[in-house]
Amino acid sequence: MSTSPAPFALPPRIVIGVDEAGRGPLAGPVVAGAVILSRPRPSGLDDSKKLSAKRRAELEAVIQRRCLWALGVVDVEEIDRLNIFGATMLAMTRAVEALCIQIDREPDEVLIDGNMTPAGRRPEWRWNARAIVGGDALEPCISAASIVAKEHRDRVMRGLAEQHPHYGWERNAGYGTVQHLAALREHGATVHHRRSFAPVAQLSLL
Repeated sequence: MSTSPAPFALPPRIVIGVDEAGRGPLAGPVVAGAVILSRPRPSGLDDSKKLSAKRRAELEAVIQRRCLWALGVVDVEEIDRLNIFGATMLAMTRAVEALCIQIDREPDEVLIDGNMTPAGRRPEWRWNARAIVGGDALEPCISAASIVAKEHRDRVMRGLAEQHPHYGWERNAGYGTVQHLAALREHGATVHHRRSFAPVAQLSLL
């Protein structure tokens, strides 16, 4: 899921920023974004969590129009099979692989938000990677990745909320809010809930 064809000439040194959205929720996929910034890069990039919904949407449109980007999505079944850490590593790998296919090149470096990378944790990972704690606020390419990942995942959750209106996913994006937990107790889990997560798993014990 990415732009094509490339909107700009690739620089001599290719750096991909990577970030994920959706590690903590009780429902829905985990999504990773991978971005190569245009030059000049979009202005106003920051950690997606620090931006208003309106500003995130505006920046997503600019990133998708001007930059190179791709997404990696891991669904609930895979999350429950792998655990959320493994699923996050897989989502990041898928996002970078999709971007490499798009540009038909390998990056010189992949910058990843956090303190761990998929290197040594996913057999498909073959790129030089560097983890940066707080990278979504420090590295603009990671900021851009955080924006496209969060915006895509939020759209997915709004769509699922139309099918399952009790849980408030259009507002809580699947996180364990008071409303979401109350709805879980009253209506039970859906196929989109992560059954390996404790609040969902505990329902079977009630």
